[in-house]
Amino acid sequence: MTDNKSAFSSSEYDRNIRDTVPFYEDFFVQIADAVRARKSDAVSWLDVGCGTGEMARTVLNNIGIERFVFCDSSEKMLAVAESRSAAPNTEFIRADIRSLPYNEEFDVVTAIMINHYFGVNDRVKAVRNCFNALKSGGMYFCFENFAPTENLTELYLKRWRQFQLERGRSEEECERHISRYGKEYFPITINGEINIIKSCGFRAAEILWVSCMQAGFLAIK
Repeated sequence: MTDNKSAFSSSEYDRNIRDTVPFYEDFFVQIADAVRARKSDAVSWLDVGCGTGEMARTVLNNIGIERFVFCDSSEKMLAVAESRSAAPNTEFIRADIRSLPYNEEFDVVTAIMINHYFGVNDRVKAVRNCFNALKSGGMYFCFENFAPTENLTELYLKRWRQFQLERGRSEEECERHISRYGKEYFPITINGEINIIKSCGFRAAEILWVSCMQAGFLAIK
């Protein structure tokens, strides 16, 4: 891949994620189902770390959207998302989750596979910024890699490696990815994630979905 936006293969990028993260597409389906169950009117939605726009492709034609804001720290990702999903009710902003400029503007905030790259202090800052961006009663969703209990980490990582092998990745690719655990991204336990979410002011926080080494969380402001 190169830095030329026209040469960037978004389909290859998306395929690589699906070959790496089990049930990746289910993340977006679970979120959309939860929003539909709670919200009957059109919603304002902020998707932080939007990537190529997978979240939007799941919801824009299935949920009433008054305003959908794509947010990412990568100009390349935003360009792809805009090429796929630009519409009168969409906006595109380049920003880091740790410095979001919003205050009480959204009914829904989503952050998919972002916060596990941060240490504790930055993770708290990221979640608090999502809290601040929501209206009262708003819904916050995050999906993250999580840390199993110490005695089970090796087993979980072996299962994750096997999934990638079965999706056609090479031994070297799998080993390179698994070796990043605790070095390039820093998962915490499911209970640790819920505790951080609650510490940022949310009045309710629960597990929405869990499988393999990924978990989804739903919180209400």
